[in-house]
Amino acid sequence: MQTKKLPMRMCTGCGEMKQKRELVRVVKNKEGEVSLDLTGKKAGRGAYVCKNAECLKLARKSRKIERSFSMKIPDEVYESMERELLDDE
Repeated sequence: MQTKKLPMRMCTGCGEMKQKRELVRVVKNKEGEVSLDLTGKKAGRGAYVCKNAECLKLARKSRKIERSFSMKIPDEVYESMERELLDDE
């Protein structure tokens, strides 16, 4: 019997490959709004980050999320995502 292959994604913060369910998806919708997608089901372009505020800070500092979405992300969006991550921990 063949085992099911688990989807792997790279964290935009630390750069580690992890199982998709271990990460949180950051999504950019058609309107250009960026938010955390804790369910993983929102429509739009996605980038992944570990479920801790440290990796989000690293991704913010290196602007990797901004690069993957090809847009500038306002500070308040990062701050609200950080609060959501801290509430989820």
